[in-house]
Amino acid sequence: MAALLPRSDPQLKPLPRLLFMSRWLQLPLYLGLIVAQAVYVYYFMIELTHLVEAAFGSQTALDLILRNATPVGAQTIQAPPETLVMLVVLGLIDVVMISNLLIMVIVGGYETFVSRMDLESHPDQPEWLSHVNASVLKVKLATAIIGISSIHLLKTFINAASYEPKVLIAQTVIHVTFLLSALAVAAVDRVMPLPGPPNGKTH
Repeated sequence: MAALLPRSDPQLKPLPRLLFMSRWLQLPLYLGLIVAQAVYVYYFMIELTHLVEAAFGSQTALDLILRNATPVGAQTIQAPPETLVMLVVLGLIDVVMISNLLIMVIVGGYETFVSRMDLESHPDQPEWLSHVNASVLKVKLATAIIGISSIHLLKTFINAASYEPKVLIAQTVIHVTFLLSALAVAAVDRVMPLPGPPNGKTH
């Protein structure tokens, strides 16, 4: 078997090299999203702590949960304890799904638009990263946004008595809009022609 040739490093002209190196300007953006991820972890742990403390009878933690679950403009929420627990758990799931969305943007975006991460032989490589590209990333992001919107809508319906009917209708319309937008993105991605081999070569 012939030895593998080292990866070529073509000498680019100054202007193309500058334009190509400009992709590294996105690096601070992805690092900022990592900071945002850490903030979500912090708030997740706070909400989880309040849930555990309330389960053990802490009135202060229960008051914090009630305040966080009460819609804007309402005085208080009238719901049985199991409903409050469900609302908190749905809030935790919401944080996890947004965190998953951040991971897809950070890892997939960096791999697609900045530089290869060479994770092919890594045992923890995400399954979706092996075939990620700009189109796949758009569809996955749209699907993740629908999941997040579904959680918000479910939280609203569980606590529907605390909301005005126009709020329920507006959230439903927004969710349906997200769903139709994701279907449109997936349909456009499906009908777009696949890129052919360079210079008309075939295998």
